[in-house]
Amino acid sequence: MATIISRSAKHLHYANLSFSLHRMRLHSISPSPSTSSSVLAGANFHDPAFPLHSGPGMNFLATYMRRLYSTTSTTADSQSAASEKSAESNSSEGDKSGNSNEGQDAGKPVRGGPVSWLSFLLLVATGAGLVFYYDREKKRHIEEINKASTEVKQGPSVGKAAIGGPFKLVNHDGKQVTEKDFFGKWTLLYFGFTHCPDICPDELQKLAAAVDKIKKAGIKIVPVFISVDPERDTVEQVREYVKEFHPDLVGLTGSSDEIRNVARAYRVYYMKTEEEDSDYLVDHSIVMYLMGPEKMEFVKFFGKNNDVDSLADGVIKEIKQYKK
Repeated sequence: MATIISRSAKHLHYANLSFSLHRMRLHSISPSPSTSSSVLAGANFHDPAFPLHSGPGMNFLATYMRRLYSTTSTTADSQSAASEKSAESNSSEGDKSGNSNEGQDAGKPVRGGPVSWLSFLLLVATGAGLVFYYDREKKRHIEEINKASTEVKQGPSVGKAAIGGPFKLVNHDGKQVTEKDFFGKWTLLYFGFTHCPDICPDELQKLAAAVDKIKKAGIKIVPVFISVDPERDTVEQVREYVKEFHPDLVGLTGSSDEIRNVARAYRVYYMKTEEEDSDYLVDHSIVMYLMGPEKMEFVKFFGKNNDVDSLADGVIKEIKQYKK
């Protein structure tokens, strides 16, 4: 449409220019006021009495200019009407669309942001569940570690442990003894030293109470104390020491080499610590060995975590199973 209007305007401009040139030529030939005013009147194209006395060429030019003007006007008017109609249509459609959208929006719930309340609650619940699960598993793991550290777990035995062997020591009466003196007897061995401030006395008291309980079950067992401090634990020192715990407790001591050999045979660790002149402590294994009557073979060990009842019950159970 814009192209048609532009083209018509150019045609009108050329026609007007040609008409003006022709009018100037006529004016130079016959400069009459009436002719000039008539031409000027026709140049405005609003006067229907356009002069046609100037010949067929001028008549054709005037007719073409009137038609061109009427076409341009009609095109402009139609374009204006079409624009107004399009604007009204767009306005009407906009109103209808707005009303329709308002109606649709009124019937639909307003959507929230990217995170709704439901997803937020699910996220919180999931996080709380993970925290609870992690805390529970952590507590369970800690309990298992504590339980494993306080209990001696017995797995299936494969063969016999290489614990025990021949030894030569001196008892608390000054008599030479070997492992053969204990053949045919159930023995319960503990390694310690007489200057021990707390651990050894506690373990020997537990040993003595367990022996009495085992005797009540009709089983005889020999408790044995072996020193790991040969430098200070003489025969007399050991004799006075064992009397404080149980009358059946046998005390054994010996030279440094003899103590080293028996400790190696029973896989017992010991070492001097905090030595100041003649006063020192001995760090050593805290364990009791249950030895069988057949050539004093190893049956089972009991650690510090066992109390009197568990120690006595464990020994009784092993002896009964051994007899069967």
